[in-house]
Amino acid sequence: AGFIKSPLSQKRLAQDSVELYCEAIGNPIPEIQWWFEGNEPNETYAQLWDGARQDRVKINATYNLHSTSTISIANLTSDDSGMYECRASNDPDRNHLSKSPKVKWIRSQANVFVIERPDIKTSVSGDSERVVLTCNMSGSYSTIKGHKWMHGDKTLLEDNGESPVTSYTVEGKREEHSGIYECVYKTDPEIKGQVTISVAPQVTAYKKSEHGNEGDTGVLTCKNPSFPPVTSWSWQKNGQGVSAVNASGRYIIKSSGNKTELRILKLNIEEDTGDYRCNATNSLGSGEATVNLRVRSRLAALWPFLGIVAEVLVLVTIIFIYEKRRKPDEVLDGKRKSNATNHKDKNIRQRNAN
Repeated sequence: AGFIKSPLSQKRLAQDSVELYCEAIGNPIPEIQWWFEGNEPNETYAQLWDGARQDRVKINATYNLHSTSTISIANLTSDDSGMYECRASNDPDRNHLSKSPKVKWIRSQANVFVIERPDIKTSVSGDSERVVLTCNMSGSYSTIKGHKWMHGDKTLLEDNGESPVTSYTVEGKREEHSGIYECVYKTDPEIKGQVTISVAPQVTAYKKSEHGNEGDTGVLTCKNPSFPPVTSWSWQKNGQGVSAVNASGRYIIKSSGNKTELRILKLNIEEDTGDYRCNATNSLGSGEATVNLRVRSRLAALWPFLGIVAEVLVLVTIIFIYEKRRKPDEVLDGKRKSNATNHKDKNIRQRNAN
């Protein structure tokens, strides 16, 4: 057996996760095991298995042409610091309790250093025109080689400053820029802090006016693009909760996260036409939006077609009347031409007789 990929030593922050990778070849295909030796003076190597350390250790191994194994450890603590060893062997007696294997296990090692996470104090300040986000890192930390501000996958600001304090200014109203922002310190390993701009729900209707045909299903939708997420949604019609007027069971509300949907079955022109209000609530307050629903008669869809048919009928009638009036004149003109021709022929015959 022999290694073609060995695990690499890594630095990680407490509460983060780490992943080590090992790959070996041989004939027959070798088995891979993971062993650990802590930093305590009297600690010796102990084998790790899938589900160890209160299920924080996960081992995923595949044996196809060659052996691959990945060990991942979640929610790291200082006790996870130490030497991790990938062992591989394809000796048939490698796991025998009494026989010693003919071929020794080959080993590849990597150190994992778990560093205590520094404390990062965050603050949000500003006025109606701008919001200032600040991160201040305290405690022991490695050399800072710069900062970066992130919003989702988008990089907002990047610099090479060495200060433990970094700020980012958001231009505009707080309600327009709510969400989770990240301050990233360029250290080894990277240290991140989270700053949130939180507002009451900024509810908007997907469409302010919806149309539906009588007897069909109407769908009204509202959404909340702001942070934090909505904890509860409700719908009202004419000042009453939809649940209170849902005796017929035609109203169905489906809400998930920052979106809510009201479905109205078998639309009725008299009962369902009107304004509907969607209301959202989170830890900072509530917000609402109005959707106007118009229900049309089923025959409404036929009116354009009937209009076209009527126009065609009128046009055909006009053409028919015009043709009817024009034909007698054409017959009369034909008779005149015939009489003139006969008269001319008669004159010619008389001249020839003389």
